[in-house]
Amino acid sequence: MNGMNRHDPAAGSAPPFEPSGAEPSRVAAIGPGAPVLAFDVGGTDIKSALFTAEGTALGLRRTPTPVVAGDRTAAVIDALEALADNLRATYADVVPQSVGLVVPGIVDATAGVGVIATNMGWRNAPLRDLAAARLGLPVAFEHDVSAASWAERMLGGARGYDDAVVLVIGTGIAGALLIGGVPYTAAGYAGEIGHSPIADGPLCVCGARGCLEAVASAGAIARRYFEATGIEPQGAKDVIARAMTGDAAAAEIWNSALDALTLSLAQLTAVFAPQAIVIGGGLSRAGGALFDELRTRLRERLSFHRIPKLVAAELSGNAGLLGAALRGRELA
Repeated sequence: MNGMNRHDPAAGSAPPFEPSGAEPSRVAAIGPGAPVLAFDVGGTDIKSALFTAEGTALGLRRTPTPVVAGDRTAAVIDALEALADNLRATYADVVPQSVGLVVPGIVDATAGVGVIATNMGWRNAPLRDLAAARLGLPVAFEHDVSAASWAERMLGGARGYDDAVVLVIGTGIAGALLIGGVPYTAAGYAGEIGHSPIADGPLCVCGARGCLEAVASAGAIARRYFEATGIEPQGAKDVIARAMTGDAAAAEIWNSALDALTLSLAQLTAVFAPQAIVIGGGLSRAGGALFDELRTRLRERLSFHRIPKLVAAELSGNAGLLGAALRGRELA
């Protein structure tokens, strides 16, 4: 799950939402259970909702994350309190029993600590305890991509797969591992697929060289095309479209991105042998240009290995919020 900058790219790795303050697209129901407040905190926006006993989301919206110099911990806790107060006042007949809170960066979910998030400015922030004290409810605390993977496991593309990888490919590349049907986090350090080395270069924003994210993320594909041609594309989708119509520079960049993704998936397959790799984020909207190519290249790259199914994520940018709600219910 995207390490030191899991964080900044992670915030941009999901498909785009409406402008800040607008209500996001509808999310899947999570089924019956206790009412819960759910918050998905990102570097740019906070997604929030109150989930009813029937599992439907009320007051679903996206609001700007407070911007302050340095550590944003106190400002974020203030924002959560204001959002919670608004939801409770607006839907007074729905009384939440607990809270689900997910954040970017390196997260120690067991300790309830945001270990580090470069775009949030915090280090070893006791976010779970701070939120619980301010909101007056028990708080389930987790990393945003780990929570999203849990939502995909329960409600989306990873249903039915006990051993799976959830890969979010957007501005950056974030990942999560499901082993035996539960997330494997290693105190927040597991799942660093975007920062696994696949080459000697280029330099990644995390400080290492040759990270998968620096070559094959949607952000990297667009950036590399601009560096090669001086033409600023309208995102990775534009580069892929140019590749399909014979643009040599676009074709080379897209081909190298596919090779890098194939190598990373092959390594995961050889070491972890997942039943499925669930791919979401903006690049997943490339459809067959991504999935068909990866299936073919992965088969060609491997031999005796169990080839995982490549599955599209189903919950889009709402997966983190849904995961927060599901985790919150476990405390109710």
